[in-house]
Amino acid sequence: MKTKIYLLFFLVFGLSPILWGQITDGEAKLRKQATDTIHGWKRGGVVSLNLAQTSLTNWAAGGQNSFAVNGLFSGFTNYKNEKIIWDNSLDLGYGLLKQGKNSDFMKTDDKFDFLSKYGRQAFKDFYYAALLNFKSQMTVGKDYTKDTAKISNLLAPAYLIGAIGMDYKPNSYLSAFIAPLTGKITIVNDQQLANAGAFGVNPATYDNMGNLLQKGEKSKSEFGGYIRLIYTKNDFKNEIFKGVSFTSKLDLFSNYLHNPQNIDISWETQIAFKVNKYISANINTHLLYDDDIAIAIDNNNDGITDKSGPRVQFKEILGVGFSYKF
Repeated sequence: MKTKIYLLFFLVFGLSPILWGQITDGEAKLRKQATDTIHGWKRGGVVSLNLAQTSLTNWAAGGQNSFAVNGLFSGFTNYKNEKIIWDNSLDLGYGLLKQGKNSDFMKTDDKFDFLSKYGRQAFKDFYYAALLNFKSQMTVGKDYTKDTAKISNLLAPAYLIGAIGMDYKPNSYLSAFIAPLTGKITIVNDQQLANAGAFGVNPATYDNMGNLLQKGEKSKSEFGGYIRLIYTKNDFKNEIFKGVSFTSKLDLFSNYLHNPQNIDISWETQIAFKVNKYISANINTHLLYDDDIAIAIDNNNDGITDKSGPRVQFKEILGVGFSYKF
């Protein structure tokens, strides 16, 4: 496994000096200027906090008390001049829900997503580009329908993607990054989950008596092709859409070494509608398909789990609350 990972990084990043070696002129110009006066930098982001609460006392129709909180941070720092683009973004999300007096808080959202993409103009709207993307979560995740069984944890999973390719940027709204050389590493830094083969890593092996022969692997490396499409717009001219911010990200990955026809998909969309300076409504959706993640479902509700396999996953979060744009 270590040999595969070393080879993976050599293939993906071994070519990067050719690309990055061309940026010395741009770096030299940057060093001559003070950080707060550098021409071409653009920074911004949004922080939001949504709350929902229900309290019932002697309520004849029934129900139970509940409290929900969901927080989001999305920030970016981008640089652009005549020849160079450098985009950096960080997205954080976390949500909790509590229902009833005696129940514990349940996690409803947990996201850490860092992206850095560097490009140098090849011609017109096309750039030679290198991308680094790291995704994970921050706390333990549980299946609350099955006696709170642990199904995820910090860095379990975590995904690291490194890619080299071309970036098409016809305007400030759209980016289409296509990378034929891409390395992807899946990390499961929890031995219990790794032993179970969670998130596609090789599981532990046991003898006929149930004794552990070999622990499950905590990582898996893949090599393939990658496409990332991003469209974002928050300056609509139409009166109906003024105050609306829209962002959609689509990631596609094909593993050259195993079932390349089965493409992993991650599609996230965020829409925010500003009510006033500090109040906004937000809707976030995430459609996910990973061919290496087996999900078991009881289709007949008879307590018997049907055959596990890859399935489409979907998450939607709708909230109204405090929002601050910077």
